[in-house]
Amino acid sequence: MNKITCIAIDDEPIALGIVVSYIKKIPYLELLAEFDNPIDASEYIQEHKVHLIFLDINMPDLSGVEFARTLDKNSKVIFTTAYDKYAVEGFQLHALDYLLKPISFAVFTNSVTHAKEYFDLVESKQSELPINTEDNYLFVKADYQIHRIEFNDILFFEGLKDYVKLYIEGASKSIVFHSTMKLLEEKLPLDRFMRVHRSFIVSLNKIKTIERDRIIFGEKRIPISKQYKAGFDEFVKKKFL
Repeated sequence: MNKITCIAIDDEPIALGIVVSYIKKIPYLELLAEFDNPIDASEYIQEHKVHLIFLDINMPDLSGVEFARTLDKNSKVIFTTAYDKYAVEGFQLHALDYLLKPISFAVFTNSVTHAKEYFDLVESKQSELPINTEDNYLFVKADYQIHRIEFNDILFFEGLKDYVKLYIEGASKSIVFHSTMKLLEEKLPLDRFMRVHRSFIVSLNKIKTIERDRIIFGEKRIPISKQYKAGFDEFVKKKFL
C-alpha cells in the first residue's frame, strides 16, 4: 500500500496536535483531516476513504468506543487515551493498537509500523480478486463457479461492504462476489465504467436516462454523490448535443 489515509480525533487540542504532528512525520501516512469530536468525523467518513483512525476514548457526547462501534471493518482504529481501563473493550472492537498518553514518537512509530504491515497483508490478499478485464469481458467467481461476463451486458455494480453485487442487463437476478469497490474500480476500464457513488459503479454505455442527480436503470435509481458529481457531469457534457 502506497499511502495509509488517516484522520485524528481528540477533544483535547494539545493531544490532537501531538498526534497530528507525529502523523506528518511518517512518509506512508496521509493525514486527510483532524477533528475535535467524532460526530463531525462520522460525516466525513461517509464521503471519504479512511483507512486508519487515531481515536481518543474519553470525549463528551459520543465516546471513542461508541464511535468505533459504528465503523465498518474497512476502517481500522488506533486508540489514543489517558485511561487504560478501556483496553480490553478496545481490543474487543478489533483495534490495531491502544496507546496510552503521553505518547512518545517511538511508541507511535512502532504502532503505525504494525498498522502498515496489517494493511499490506490485506492488500496482498485482495489482489487475488478473480477478475480478468482483458479484451471485452471479465471473469467473476461466485457461488463456487467462475462466470464470464461481457462488458456489454453489465448495467452497474453495487458495493456491499466486502462484497459486490453485479447487475446484468436482461438477467433475472444479480451476481454477488467477494471484492471491494475500490479494488474493482482500479481493475475496470475507465472509458467504459465510472464510479458515481461510494456504493455504485455504472456502465457508461448503458446510461439512457438521468433524472436530477440519479441515473435510472429500470426501477433502480442510482444516486450521484457530491464526491463524484463533477467527473460525471464532465462525461455528460462531452456527449451533450
